[in-house]
Amino acid sequence: MGKILVLAEHRQGVLRDISYEMMAIAPKLAEEMGAELETLLIGSGMDEMAKELSGYGAKVNVIDDPVFENFNAEKYQKALSALIDNMKPAVLIAPHTAQGVDFMPSLAVEKKLPLVAEAIDLTYEDSTLKATRTMYSGKVNATVAFKPADTCLVTIREGAVEAPEPAAAGDVEKIESPLKEDLSYRQFVEYIEAEVGDVDITQSEILVAVGRGLKEDKNLPDIEELAMAIKADIAGSRAATDAGWIPHDRQVGTSGKTVKPKLYLALGISGAFQHVAGMKGAKTVVAVNKDPEAPIFNVADYAIVDDMFKVVPALKEKLKEMKG
Repeated sequence: MGKILVLAEHRQGVLRDISYEMMAIAPKLAEEMGAELETLLIGSGMDEMAKELSGYGAKVNVIDDPVFENFNAEKYQKALSALIDNMKPAVLIAPHTAQGVDFMPSLAVEKKLPLVAEAIDLTYEDSTLKATRTMYSGKVNATVAFKPADTCLVTIREGAVEAPEPAAAGDVEKIESPLKEDLSYRQFVEYIEAEVGDVDITQSEILVAVGRGLKEDKNLPDIEELAMAIKADIAGSRAATDAGWIPHDRQVGTSGKTVKPKLYLALGISGAFQHVAGMKGAKTVVAVNKDPEAPIFNVADYAIVDDMFKVVPALKEKLKEMKG
């Protein structure tokens, strides 16, 4: 049934994590649809990135042209519009990022094609393509069906799934750029890196997060000692950042950042759906809360129903004992 085309994203010469995360969803969909899976890279000087992306087993189509040296949504839209006409993919998958949302909706309008934005999964059942996406800030998941079309468009939410390990190497093929001339009416000016605090929690492997249960900032040193003992970074819920205990750039949730550490230790966090939406991609979640009905326990792998001020000292002592 045709092919599935996955548009990889790169920034400052590096493939972004979402490019790999989409490869956790696309192969399963390709198998269900009986479709061929291919990826697409658009840019300038793409050889190393194409080689890296090919390690996920799918053929990599590369448009390598100086005109795409810097991201430009208008150029991407024109290129993808022509590729849809030429390659006729059954599904075009792109990241739901600042880049993806800049051109995918307008591409859908231009081509009169169905688009589902910010999906967290894709399935093919009863000859119908379906997408799962979160609603009400992650409080519920909804499964929606695409309107039948020659090509369906979808963007995938960052951090929704864990990226797979590289498999077999796929082929790399350079294809001619469909954009024959540069655009004068929309030009790249400069790249400005967003300010990040002393720690970027989106890259942390271990996080110790605190919530309203911290009560006051004088209790933070105990948490910092625990975090240091397990080589973790400290994060917090909106309640903790609004209270000034934790910097705002370390807030986890829909109004903060989406994180996916190997270990997420939630201390005194009730687990409002806005917070859970930002951390449910964590591989292992350990929650400590004295309220047995706290919603955080619904997503926790390990639950400790007790006062965090009793648990934290006990954890520190146990860690000291383990370290001899």
